[in-house]
Amino acid sequence: MIRAFAALLLCQLAGETLVRLLNLPAPGPVVGFGLLFAGLVWRGGVAGEPPRELAATADGLLRNLSILFVPAAVGIMQRFDVLRLQGLPLAVALVGSTLLTLAVTALVFQAMSRRAARTP
Repeated sequence: MIRAFAALLLCQLAGETLVRLLNLPAPGPVVGFGLLFAGLVWRGGVAGEPPRELAATADGLLRNLSILFVPAAVGIMQRFDVLRLQGLPLAVALVGSTLLTLAVTALVFQAMSRRAARTP
């Protein structure tokens, strides 16, 4: 488990390093995840099963994922003054973007369904 956790952290560190060195417009953990994926493909782990130790470690992290959101919630509460001043515009933007995303998703789904029905 320690080796798998170290591998995950090394991939994240490599992603952060690449982003900073190459000035990439992407988060370091996302680049690190891409590196992990590439490593699994290279080793043949994606076509079959990932290494058991890595899968068990990832499952353990996912089971406790909600704990990782606590610092973000604390950060929001520390900036409650900004939330009080900008709460309504933030709520409107959040609800509006959610509704827009739902509408676009529904339209794309309808278009793809029609296209799939026409294809023999």
